[in-house]
Amino acid sequence: MGADKWLLGLMSGTSMDGIDAALIKSDGQSVTETGATLSYSYSPEQRALLEGVMGEGKDVRDAEVQMTRWHYEAVKALLDKANLVPNDIELIGFHGQTTFHDPSRRITIQIGDGDLLAKLSGIPVVNDFRKADVAAGGEGAPFAPLYHQALAQELEKPLVVLNIGGVSNITYLDPDGTVLACDTGPGNGLIDDWVQKHFGQSMDEGGKIAAKGEVNATALNTMLNNGFFNQAPPKSLDRYDFNLDAVQNLNPEDGAATLTAFTAAVNAKIVSFLPTRPERWVITGGGRHNPVLMEALRSALGVTVDPVESVGWDGDALEAQAFAFLAKRSQLKLPLSLPTTTKVPEPCLGGVLHAA
Repeated sequence: MGADKWLLGLMSGTSMDGIDAALIKSDGQSVTETGATLSYSYSPEQRALLEGVMGEGKDVRDAEVQMTRWHYEAVKALLDKANLVPNDIELIGFHGQTTFHDPSRRITIQIGDGDLLAKLSGIPVVNDFRKADVAAGGEGAPFAPLYHQALAQELEKPLVVLNIGGVSNITYLDPDGTVLACDTGPGNGLIDDWVQKHFGQSMDEGGKIAAKGEVNATALNTMLNNGFFNQAPPKSLDRYDFNLDAVQNLNPEDGAATLTAFTAAVNAKIVSFLPTRPERWVITGGGRHNPVLMEALRSALGVTVDPVESVGWDGDALEAQAFAFLAKRSQLKLPLSLPTTTKVPEPCLGGVLHAA
């Protein structure tokens, strides 16, 4: 069914910098082809609208409708880029925007109107991936591990895929087929918040601000003294579970350097929980573009650390591709998450289909 058709994935991550859209072909087990990709950047006004609905108990409906329309614009732009029409697309995998995440209370909120996007685009849409997992007792994150496993079938293992978005998360792939995943701690989120506060910039581009600073060991150790890092995986975080209190008295450059070191250090903390010490980590997400962070990771981990492009993957499109893949698995009633990836008690199907 639809084997010759494309699957389209959409992702708006915790960094709230925009929408990634990507095309793949898949049978739900392996990836047979990857296609065009596109990034739709949010304006400061669009980002501000999303930031205004972060947290529990917010009235999200207006933001949800607007954000869904932005995703439709991204769909149209990708189809134009790929010279395709809606009938060439079998399914859209629509992640939405996470606005609140507290799996301990069985709550996760991703805004995004799947029915509206299906009607606007004329393409069936699968969304609400995380909700079923959390309702069933899972962490609801991370959700890309089974896609990483599908892509990595021919790669040497053990291998860690580290995604550094607003939050950092890993997929550990063992030679015996074991997939282990969890959030490891803050990613770019705290660094972004810091440079926004002190420089009015959305990110520390190229790590240039951090490169001018010195790491404050006292502040770093204060941040690392957090019970989250002693929890065994699977485990997950909300974008705002960590804050800037420990660095608030540092100068702007030292604060950026310390937060960058913190993002690297949280990933070293997870190694003791892995079945085998991996000798290679491949990095996806925006963090791989920060050379200061990449060098800090190499130093903290003491192993080979490369961007995912080193194994032929597209790190800017990987999460969007993953939700295209999950949409297909949802259609086929295949698990989207496992006890070892989200701590869900049994493999979770999830995903809600909206007809066009």
